Amino acid sequence: MDERPEPVQEPSGGALDRRAELSEFLRTRRARLKPEDVGLPDFGRHRRVPGLRREELAQLAGVSVAYYTRLEQGNGRNVSAEVLDAISRALQLTDAEHAHLTHLAKPKQHKKKQTGRTQQVRGALLQLLDSIEGVPAYISGRRSDILAWNRMAAAVFGDWSELPPQDRNWARMVFLRPEYRDLFMEWESKATDIVSYLRMDAGCHPDDPRLSALVGELSVKSEVFRRLWATHDVKEKGYGVKHFRHPLVGELSLSFESFRLSDDSEQMLITYHAEPGSPSAEALRLLASWGTDATRAGKGSTAPRT
Repeated sequence: MDERPEPVQEPSGGALDRRAELSEFLRTRRARLKPEDVGLPDFGRHRRVPGLRREELAQLAGVSVAYYTRLEQGNGRNVSAEVLDAISRALQLTDAEHAHLTHLAKPKQHKKKQTGRTQQVRGALLQLLDSIEGVPAYISGRRSDILAWNRMAAAVFGDWSELPPQDRNWARMVFLRPEYRDLFMEWESKATDIVSYLRMDAGCHPDDPRLSALVGELSVKSEVFRRLWATHDVKEKGYGVKHFRHPLVGELSLSFESFRLSDDSEQMLITYHAEPGSPSAEALRLLASWGTDATRAGKGSTAPRT
């Protein structure tokens, strides 16, 4: 059976091709599995494709080869949740990957005004950001846009108010601004995370022209972005530790937490904090005491972008 991947359209500023996204996602998830990973014998025969064959995956999922082939070719019409669950188990998908597969195969209908609407941050949340002292915090939205932030976030990440609204975007900053390569000590890890978040967003909103335009722009301007986008990896933002090389206070080790807003699931509050008594905690204290000298612009929070 010929399993050569079908050509996938590159984003060009219009809607992303959902069928192509589904096809490539399934193919890349299948390619990362070996027979021994799923308890199948490997007789050492030459394999024309990496990973499992379609018939092997279909056997594991309990569906016909023809059915799975149609699905991997992007035809997810009328596929049941039970079949998607079985395929997810066979592919050993994470929860985020399972959700992404469901979004691609059984897309929800979004109103055009919702897809392209301007994201608004509630006034009470802006007040909350301003009241958080000593802790860098910001609110992110669709497409990795940065919607609002406090003074400590500006002290750590740079004063985003100096950027045009369309450039207050993590993907653009990480891939297109050299200073962020210096700031993040594990820059490749940060870049991988950003692309994985964008992939999740694309699965939920493949008809978003702004997202498609962003992907197209970064694909043209960054070889690293093109490589990472081609992996089709997806991830939800959660928690962890990031290491920074700050131009004023040197190395920082900060733990981050992500809180999805109850009234708008497309917005998240992100906070960073240092272990009490650590050198990083002292560095944050210094940044907070320097105030406008650290941020170069005084108050760092901003109203929602337009």
